[in-house]
Amino acid sequence: MRGTLLPLLRSLPVWLYVLALYGFIFLPVGVLVLFSFQDSRIPVPPFNGPSLRWYEAVFSDARLLDALTNSILVAALSSLIAVVLGFLAAYALARHRLPFAGLLQGFLTAPLTVSYLIIAMGLLITFNALGVPKSLFTIGIGHVVINLPLCFAILYSQMGAHQATIERAARDLGAQEWQVITLITVPMLWPALFASFFLSVTFSWDEFIIAFMVSRFDVTLPVEIWSMLRSGLNPKTNAVGSFVFLISIATVLVLDLVVFRSRKS
Repeated sequence: MRGTLLPLLRSLPVWLYVLALYGFIFLPVGVLVLFSFQDSRIPVPPFNGPSLRWYEAVFSDARLLDALTNSILVAALSSLIAVVLGFLAAYALARHRLPFAGLLQGFLTAPLTVSYLIIAMGLLITFNALGVPKSLFTIGIGHVVINLPLCFAILYSQMGAHQATIERAARDLGAQEWQVITLITVPMLWPALFASFFLSVTFSWDEFIIAFMVSRFDVTLPVEIWSMLRSGLNPKTNAVGSFVFLISIATVLVLDLVVFRSRKS
């Protein structure tokens, strides 16, 4: 009995720390989700519910649905472009000897070290100087800028020497360069490609600063949520926030199930 209790007592501080850590992280989210089912108009205790009235209000709000559509469109297209550009850049630097390759890598990964606010201000100044109007197009460009370095870093790290050997073998057997890329390189890198895409979608989905500064009338969901919060908290904003959190969690789960577990197997 004593031999059983001693390991449990030793691990108790670790478990308490883990519970406190996860409680600190997820307690605000849990409160947000809980009061999204509040029946009254004020999201404060005591809890009155459960009720789906605020979710019904969200899905009957044309502005929110338009913002949701915009977010999905921008996240999907900007992530796809970022993955394609990141793959091409990684392939060029990993498979060819380019002048100033180290400098090029530094330029490609530099946005990872820069605040989104600085990037947004630079994009805003650039768009104004070029006469490009604020729109979903400019939001998409901004999201490509912040997601491209991530995609490049992931894909470049996965382009190993064993893949280069297989690619050379394919060329020796008569494959054209486009065949090597589409039939050899891309299938070998598909877990990294999917990981890059889903991570980019996650970051683009709830990005606010760039979307706020380079948009005007067509806004994404985080910007629409911010405009709702200016009038005060209510269960409707909780419902929208819970939906955004659900989409982010679903994306991470899909990434884990499709990519990471397949790589482990």
